[in-house]
Amino acid sequence: MRQPLAWPASVTACALMLCLLGVAGCSSLPSWWPKPVDTSAAAAPAAAAASAAEAASPDQAVYRLEVVAPTPPLNVLLSTYLDLARFQNVPTTDGITTSELDRLIAAAPAQARALLETEGYFNADVKVERVANAGPGKPLLRIVVTPGPRASVEKLTLNAEGPLQTAATSGDATALQLQNTLRLQWALQPGQPFRDGDWSSAKNATLARLRADGYPTATWKDTSAQVDATQNTVKLDLLADSGALFRIGAFRIEGLKRYTEDSVKRLANFGPGMPYNEKLLLDFQEKLQTSGLFEGAAVEIDPNPDTAEAAPVLVRLREQPLQQATFGVGYSANTGPRLSIEHTHRQPFGWEWIAKNKLELGPDLKSWSGELTSYPLPGNYRNLVAGSAERLRSAEELRTSWSARLGRTQDTPRIERLYYAELTHVRLDTVAGTSNSDAVSGNYHWVWRDVDSVLLPTRGTTLSAQAALGYARSTTADNGPFGRTYARLTWYHPLGDTWYTTWRAEAGQVFAGNTVGVPDTLLFRAGGDDSVRGYGYRTLGPVVNGAVTSARVLFTGSAEIARPISARYPAFWWAAFVDAGNAAGRWQDLRPALGYGAGLRWRSPVGPLRLDLAYGQDVKRFRMHFSVGIAF
Repeated sequence: MRQPLAWPASVTACALMLCLLGVAGCSSLPSWWPKPVDTSAAAAPAAAAASAAEAASPDQAVYRLEVVAPTPPLNVLLSTYLDLARFQNVPTTDGITTSELDRLIAAAPAQARALLETEGYFNADVKVERVANAGPGKPLLRIVVTPGPRASVEKLTLNAEGPLQTAATSGDATALQLQNTLRLQWALQPGQPFRDGDWSSAKNATLARLRADGYPTATWKDTSAQVDATQNTVKLDLLADSGALFRIGAFRIEGLKRYTEDSVKRLANFGPGMPYNEKLLLDFQEKLQTSGLFEGAAVEIDPNPDTAEAAPVLVRLREQPLQQATFGVGYSANTGPRLSIEHTHRQPFGWEWIAKNKLELGPDLKSWSGELTSYPLPGNYRNLVAGSAERLRSAEELRTSWSARLGRTQDTPRIERLYYAELTHVRLDTVAGTSNSDAVSGNYHWVWRDVDSVLLPTRGTTLSAQAALGYARSTTADNGPFGRTYARLTWYHPLGDTWYTTWRAEAGQVFAGNTVGVPDTLLFRAGGDDSVRGYGYRTLGPVVNGAVTSARVLFTGSAEIARPISARYPAFWWAAFVDAGNAAGRWQDLRPALGYGAGLRWRSPVGPLRLDLAYGQDVKRFRMHFSVGIAF
């Protein structure tokens, strides 16, 4: 007889465990497994409530909140940072309970008073109420704020210790002036309202000023704002530790390969032993960046207190390429299409000079210009040798000219100056014949800019002025002395946040005897893209024998208003404008020609590109003005 099979005890135990796990796992079967349906009447309301909960928006607010405060800033403050404000849009699935809501309501007055204290209100009264009969929808909670009087600064005590105080005590004028400046420029003066934000900003600004004016390791040793809530006053007490006065030491220059250290040091208007000043270093850094020699420059002082008496000046540079060429294609309504080639050599023949040459080729304009400028000299001056040649066809005439210049330039962040002597030759071929004229002159050009952006200005002013004295010779007129002046003023002014206006005026005059033949390049005409739109380039001036000629006086003006086409494309603007002006032999003979129209602008990274349709009232016709250039 066969014996029953005996299972080991361990196998039996494993089988029992698997059965228990299988039973427990039934509760986690997928949702598609059929479930029994409760069809009883008692189950119907529960099912309806569940369906409504599932249909509700997950971002549905559980209550409404209304903040009533006397000023909008307080309303915004409480509506943003109160817990009641932050939790009113909690997802329904998180299920704020009645007890949790009661806790938020109870905590709201204390939270609100703490927030109002940051704005200087130390006696605020805050009430939270549930509004009955607030209409359909979610329950309404209302917070009513009576802020009370705002605290003001009663007393300010601002002192320093350390080397700054030691120098001031000994009568050092610079230290005394710095201490006085720190107190005068402190933002929260007695009598002014107190705010936590202003308190922090004032401390940061004062410490930054102290560090920038010779004490780069300065810190606050103690600061306190003592509030008297009963009197709504605040006493401010501050003590700064100035740290050591740093003095300029030796230069440590990194990144030079082809340029000399002297070409770098010449741009610094400070030297060893001078007290450290942050503005001196920033001005030095800007000069390096605009010198034409470096792609990037960073200047800083070594803040190690151990070397404060002669702190090294660290100069990190990245040089420009030795040679650079740019090829371009462009179009202007003034002179038509063009090809251009530019070449720059930053050390020709091993000299410390920069050579630039530019060639433009087009059907109406062919030109070459070249200049040789020295590396920056003390005072940011440069020596200049320049020349140009041009062949321009416009208004039924052909002008061939050349010039040579010898002078100096000076560039500062806002002002450019140019002094030079010039020799000029012009040949003019017109329907009336050919004339040749020459001039030698001394010239001064001055440019001042105060704008928010040199490339794409929207606010500020630019002014360009020129003056010249010289002697002219001509084959068709008398020889003799002459003087010349010219000025151009442009004012950029926004109207609100989206409208922008540009106003321009220019005027010029040549002073000479009536029969003296001044070269055509020194005389004036109007018309064209940057003059009076609606008229061709250089087509406005006196008409002699049926041909437009250059004149001795000039005046033009322009008013333009523009705004972005849409907030989505802020770089694309539309514009409307009115231009007027002309050139004449005498002021009493000047009759302004009027042009007006509309256009489009693209404020590209390389500058504004314009497309204008203008109507010239005197010629009674429309003219398109379009200027665009692409470099590659």
